[in-house]
Amino acid sequence: MKIGLYAGTFDPVTNGHLDILTRSLAIFEKVIVAVSESTPKDTFFNIDERVEMVKDAVSDLPDMEVTPFSGLLVRFARQKGATAIIRGLRAISDFEYEFQMALMNRRLDRELETVFLMPSEEYTYLNSSLVKEIATAGGDVSQFVPRIVVARLRHRLGKR
Repeated sequence: MKIGLYAGTFDPVTNGHLDILTRSLAIFEKVIVAVSESTPKDTFFNIDERVEMVKDAVSDLPDMEVTPFSGLLVRFARQKGATAIIRGLRAISDFEYEFQMALMNRRLDRELETVFLMPSEEYTYLNSSLVKEIATAGGDVSQFVPRIVVARLRHRLGKR
């Protein structure tokens, strides 16, 4: 079975993430969404909230598993039986970082591939930081994120 692993902070999950996940199902028989527990970024939502939001967001997609992870990504991918790490590339600015990570991961595990997927054009500008910024300033983010995220943001920010 070809298993892909899509790792990230998902703070919060966006429609761009979901677009990549949907595209990955054309390539992999199963996709594991690995939600990073430890991150150099301060997260808006805790790990349990992020996992719950991702699970809700992918509930209608077949062959998805959502799980928290910590530690070395290549080790986790191997533990899960993944054959590839899935990464999204939105713009040229993503490329250098993603390229370095892919080469390092290859150095750590030569059998694990990295697959880069481009999102639909409508999501190339979208990222979780922008969503949080817009929501914090009182803007409507419903076109950028799943309904559960809108509800969680409103609750966290004390808005109805």
